[in-house]
Amino acid sequence: MIESAALTVLNRLDPEFAHGLALRALHTPFAALPGPVRSPHLDVDLAGLCLPNPVGLAAGFDKNASAVAPLMHAGFGFLEVGTATPRPQLGNPHPRLFRLRKDRAVINRLGFNNDGVEAIVGRLAARPDGIPVGINVGANRDSVDRAADYALAMRAARTCVDFATINVSSPNTENLRDLQGERALSALLKGVMAESGGLPVFLKIAPDLSDEQIGTIARTAMESGVAAIVATNTTLSRDGLTDRRSTEQGGLSGRPLFARSTRVLARLFHETGGEMPLVGVGGVTSAADAYAKIKAGAIAVQLYTAITYFGISLASRIARGVDEMLAHDGFASVAEARGIHAADWLHG
Repeated sequence: MIESAALTVLNRLDPEFAHGLALRALHTPFAALPGPVRSPHLDVDLAGLCLPNPVGLAAGFDKNASAVAPLMHAGFGFLEVGTATPRPQLGNPHPRLFRLRKDRAVINRLGFNNDGVEAIVGRLAARPDGIPVGINVGANRDSVDRAADYALAMRAARTCVDFATINVSSPNTENLRDLQGERALSALLKGVMAESGGLPVFLKIAPDLSDEQIGTIARTAMESGVAAIVATNTTLSRDGLTDRRSTEQGGLSGRPLFARSTRVLARLFHETGGEMPLVGVGGVTSAADAYAKIKAGAIAVQLYTAITYFGISLASRIARGVDEMLAHDGFASVAEARGIHAADWLHG
């Protein structure tokens, strides 16, 4: 009841201001913090990381690692903070965050606003023990050498997190997605891996890619030693939207992204022969959505936008729902169900 009332109030406020309030509210006694949802069916090995359940928090919700401690008790199996850049930056001018209520979606053009990797890493170093926590890293918008920025961020973060995600897929930093090209991506990953110190490195890619591009990225990631691929970031597509805010510039997340991102996920599963761990992101609003991502090829999923509409307790509800669905279908684990419907998405 408290969460429902809070959501009603927050959704009447400016989206970015409301988001800040929500993060602060997590530190109060009123936050829904049941602890990680655990079950033998839900134990997951994600690139060597032991997760109590496969439901993670996507980057962008806690950009500056200001609420990591309470979020570790919100039902998630793992967290990802950021995006962090080597130097602090303000991001794009306001307004830059828009709710599309009719579509259960959000458009953002935040532009990697963050406190800088050193400040964020300092907060991460002070976090309590618990579920795995990773950092999403990016390049400063005015950088003269963006590949070097990723290596710098990796060097700063490698001793304070359980994994790091290379974000070359945000649409809100000009020309950033060009780094997904084979030659540029290979060079960038070489520099990052040299600074990783053995830390698992994930790669987050865009949903607006052709099958050929997905294949190239999959091959480059595997050759470079990437531990997992996160599919996907926000989309530039506006297909099927009905909300009056749909023409705003920026990346679209939420329910309309589900099919597009899941097709990319299934393509990656196919291109990597199921050998690469995949994290499914985009439009997850229910346990059924999370289970569909798993059956399309994901070993874990992440959510963010749905929390805006359904509250932080959604994480534990999804994890419990996936547990029930696995048991109902006779699967002993997430790994057993992974990818069983991937082929359906390739031809859908």
